[in-house]
Amino acid sequence: METRPALKIRPAAPADEDAIWEIFHAVVASGDTYVFDPQISKAGALAWLRTPGAHTYVAESAGQIVGLYLLKANQPGLGSHVANAAFMVSPSAHGGGVGKQMGMHCLSESRQLGFEAMQFNFVVSTNEPAVRLWKKLGFEIVGTLPRAFRHSRRGLVDAYVMFRSLADIQLPAC
Repeated sequence: METRPALKIRPAAPADEDAIWEIFHAVVASGDTYVFDPQISKAGALAWLRTPGAHTYVAESAGQIVGLYLLKANQPGLGSHVANAAFMVSPSAHGGGVGKQMGMHCLSESRQLGFEAMQFNFVVSTNEPAVRLWKKLGFEIVGTLPRAFRHSRRGLVDAYVMFRSLADIQLPAC
């Protein structure tokens, strides 16, 4: 039985930018899961990851960055108690549990940062692995945006709004 190297999730550092860009570009270029222009520049991608108030984390396995996520308030002001996040996993690490571990880490981090709930505003309906994972992690589809995403191969497809409370997330003991 093959054992996988342990996954370490940590805040992103400037030295991670090239690896982050490689993952970001690989995920976005396919045009099937994110609304970003598949031709987005490295500078544009990194600027999005530096959104004021956002927290960017990387997942590292055997010294290689295999995933990343961005965590921020979904809305400012009176909506700032609800978190929002975006996740990307290197194509070479798909199916290895990286997304699940980052999702669990993100839920815990969100709760520690004081968020009371998490909402995904735009989960592409044809991204079945993501929809399945978020449901396993307690999210529900609370809305469907008909034909809201222009999929590179399938044309116009639905996008989901997914939501979960963070009330059941246990904070670490002090």
